[in-house]
Amino acid sequence: MTSDPGNAGEPIAGGTEPRRDEELADERERRPMLERLGLAGIAVVMAILFGAVGVAAVLGGEYILGAMGFVGCMMTLVVGGITLLRG
Repeated sequence: MTSDPGNAGEPIAGGTEPRRDEELADERERRPMLERLGLAGIAVVMAILFGAVGVAAVLGGEYILGAMGFVGCMMTLVVGGITLLRG
């Protein structure tokens, strides 16, 4: 078995140089408001479900599961808000 050191050190994915953040920001366009409202609405529904799991778990005596449900609820609301505001 011989190894070919001729291509060692070349990037696997190809490309000549890494792209700068400014170039990526220019190419990225905002989502339409209707899409952002839809995604935020889905996040609210999921947050309600996480909150319901949290309440049911606390009432059932499973405090760690309840805390996980409440953390999931808050994280989902934050991400939904970021989606709505930033686009």
